[in-house]
Amino acid sequence: MKNYIFLICFFSVSFLGFSQKKAIKKFTTAAKTISIFTEGLDDFVLENSDSEFIEVFLYAENPNKQHIIVEEKNRETEIRFKIPVFKNEDEIFRKYITKRLKRATATIKLPKNSAISIFGENINITSKSYNGDLRVFIENGIVKLDTIQQNLELKVFSGNILGTFKKTNLKAVSNLGKIKIDGNFYQKKYQEKELSVTTKVSITTIKGNIFLTHQ
Repeated sequence: MKNYIFLICFFSVSFLGFSQKKAIKKFTTAAKTISIFTEGLDDFVLENSDSEFIEVFLYAENPNKQHIIVEEKNRETEIRFKIPVFKNEDEIFRKYITKRLKRATATIKLPKNSAISIFGENINITSKSYNGDLRVFIENGIVKLDTIQQNLELKVFSGNILGTFKKTNLKAVSNLGKIKIDGNFYQKKYQEKELSVTTKVSITTIKGNIFLTHQ
């Protein structure tokens, strides 16, 4: 019983020590194509900006502006993150925590009509109805799309994809997962063509589940 109480206290003190702080970087770019690399993050949120500025918010234990890396390459803007390592992390603590501790999250606000590409491995992504072309390539995670506004190309190995779509040309493929459109299940593939619009939505996954509804 004493060991059990000690473990609860240990977790409480440790999690308090990992309180997140915020770093902000704000800039403009002439590039219409923006690539975002999410290595080091647990969660990533994409929002629409009301101005021409790109705003990057990084939440971590000890973040600063230098941990948000912005580079211009071949008329494209690249955004990366350099996440600080916890100094007090050790083998004993790692033994009792899950692999995906909430260490760092980021939110990016972008002007509409930019072409955005997001790359990552194990990452949860939320697009708050971003109003621009969007490409997402990740290994595993939960992808919440809210309302899909423009062209979308999404490739995920495993995880869950959720969203709402308007009139569009849709192709959804899941080799081993579930496909559910408006409450109806489909096996391996669902396709919908709308000749009156040019918007294209392509979602491809090997083991992931796709849950979509018409707006």
